[in-house]
Amino acid sequence: MNEAMIPMDAPSTAATHQQYREMMQLYEGAIREVRTKLEVLDAEFRVRYDRNPIHHIDARLKSPSSIIEKLRRKGLPPTLEAAEENLNDIAGVRIVCNYLEDIYRIAELLTRQNDVELVCRRDYIREPKDSGYRSLHLVVRIPVFLSSHTELVPVEVQIRTIAMDFWATLEHQLRYKSDQEATRQLRRRLKKCADDSARLDEEMQSIYTELCGGHEAQSG
Repeated sequence: MNEAMIPMDAPSTAATHQQYREMMQLYEGAIREVRTKLEVLDAEFRVRYDRNPIHHIDARLKSPSSIIEKLRRKGLPPTLEAAEENLNDIAGVRIVCNYLEDIYRIAELLTRQNDVELVCRRDYIREPKDSGYRSLHLVVRIPVFLSSHTELVPVEVQIRTIAMDFWATLEHQLRYKSDQEATRQLRRRLKKCADDSARLDEEMQSIYTELCGGHEAQSG
């Protein structure tokens, strides 16, 4: 982290930097809690069903510049207090799954744990964005146990397939690394790629279900 970018809107003081470090330590702790839960679930599937529903897990903390920019877009002051009270995606975890059904199964198993509070859910798989973007987004609150007390910390969790992740990663690079806005024709081509990827996900799910679907007990 480039801490010189944070005192946010306040004078640069040792106390402010310490507050920032403590805030980010909380979010790092929440990410570790979520990752551990997911790794335990994935290991259980490996033992019980001889497969892993999770292909890989990525995690990130928003940079100070991204935090400030998002606060400004919301018309909020660029302060630590505003960030804690209004942003749910400072900590983010991305889960990349092998099959479509794995997305919803992992989401269900995670959110029904009794120390996980579901704040909101947005399903961009069943209702994709206009760009073609697909993913299941959850915001959950996770307890982080400190020496003196427990904090409930929000984490944004994105769950998607390998194909969705491939498309989203490249689309993000094209959109943010290009010096010019994509033409309408290029946006149509990107949308077609997203639709083609979605059909591939559906076909691979169908093949998997036909060949192997009966080997796993249904969750619930």
